[in-house]
Amino acid sequence: MLCGGASKAQPATSETQQIADEVKPQLEEKEGKTFDVFTAVEFKTQLVAGTNYFIKVHVGNDEFMHLRVFRSLPHEDKPLSLHGYQSSKTKHDELTYF
Repeated sequence: MLCGGASKAQPATSETQQIADEVKPQLEEKEGKTFDVFTAVEFKTQLVAGTNYFIKVHVGNDEFMHLRVFRSLPHEDKPLSLHGYQSSKTKHDELTYF
């Protein structure tokens, strides 16, 4: 992967779902609601001083959200952080940097 550039979108993995699940409480706090459905469907990564994960998450019905999650470098030993999100997305909306 090119440092600073985002990877191509790829299907979500069990690791992607684990990352999404870990930041779900942060998103629910920001949105002021809980999500009964929270399924990662695809993701991109961006190598920076750590890793940004851009994750498309199905949140029920025809609704999707895009998450930007930051994972710090291993030696920093910091928790995953929800750095941003976009709501009102559809299944076919492309994951882009935000």
